Amino acid sequence: MRGVNWRHFDFWLLGAVAVLTIFGITMIRSAIAGNIELQELNLVRRQLIFAVLGFIVILITASIDYHTWSTLNQTMYVGMWILLGVLFVTGAVFFGSARWFDTGVILIQPSELAKIVMILVLADFFAKNQNRIQDLRVVLQSLILTVGIVIWILLQPNLSTSIVIFVIWFALLFASGLAPKHLFMFIGLGILAPIVSFPFLVDYQRDRIVNFLFPDPEARHGEIYNIQQALISIGSGGLFGKGYGHGTQVQLRFLKVRHSDFIFSAIAEEFGFVGTVLVLLILLFIIYRCIRVAKHAQDTFGGLIAYGVATLIAFQAIVNIGVNLNLLPATGLTLPFVSYGGSSLLSILLGIGLVESVALRQKALEFSAF
Repeated sequence: MRGVNWRHFDFWLLGAVAVLTIFGITMIRSAIAGNIELQELNLVRRQLIFAVLGFIVILITASIDYHTWSTLNQTMYVGMWILLGVLFVTGAVFFGSARWFDTGVILIQPSELAKIVMILVLADFFAKNQNRIQDLRVVLQSLILTVGIVIWILLQPNLSTSIVIFVIWFALLFASGLAPKHLFMFIGLGILAPIVSFPFLVDYQRDRIVNFLFPDPEARHGEIYNIQQALISIGSGGLFGKGYGHGTQVQLRFLKVRHSDFIFSAIAEEFGFVGTVLVLLILLFIIYRCIRVAKHAQDTFGGLIAYGVATLIAFQAIVNIGVNLNLLPATGLTLPFVSYGGSSLLSILLGIGLVESVALRQKALEFSAF
């Protein structure tokens, strides 16, 4: 940690992340109350352990010069490629997907770490090729790098995480200064891709899209039922909610997967419109601080790292909340810092640590509160 100017450490960012993480653990406790099966899994304790480890990771990562990751670029990429390949062969299957390594104590999901690795790899690639970003051959090379990792994630199958990584790729491409005409071309391809790929999706993925477009209001199980219960939970919360631990949809277990995918609906029922707005404001503040760090970064590599982490948090939040509001098809993306998921929480806190590392080594100016 020698030579690090901790005066530039973004305590506002760290504080907002801490508040949201603690609130998430509190909501997980309420969400699983009365569910003996989930309580026996010690989900609250596990999430707390991952949170503590995550904040230690933030401090350690912040103390490491982020340029170090540039020298490990190829090693990280190849290591992740091998790890995902091994997972495809030996991973534990849950809910029809082989996304986890089962250690016997906890489940580890490498694709969560892959998001952070790809932020670093792509940020390094675009920074080194910034003067050639208008050359479509460079863009194609970056796409090949992205597809090399995404292909393993698609085979799990895990479409939502694959989309997240493609969004990160596009966001960093945009931030690197790609010409508008090329950006619109890729946007067009992005719109066309879901239509072309629909026949190649696995059954449950096609079902989610079809059920979203043509819902059965009489459904009593499955994704449609879950969405219906989520909307009931959100609507019943009203302005100020029913109070912590008093949400009937949550406590009577009508709301499914309420500790992870649908925790936003649980928040809405117990804390109402006001509570959800406060959560959204904290998320927006975290995203703003990451973008602010990107703006004041000493170089392109640092700026793209911070911008990539901001994109990751923003996109996952938008999709998770969109699913809860029935604006998007059901996915397995977590609400950042709030939903249960040790791998997800740890990886996103690692991302915050990288942003703090960039902040500590910013341009030589005062790092004011706002």
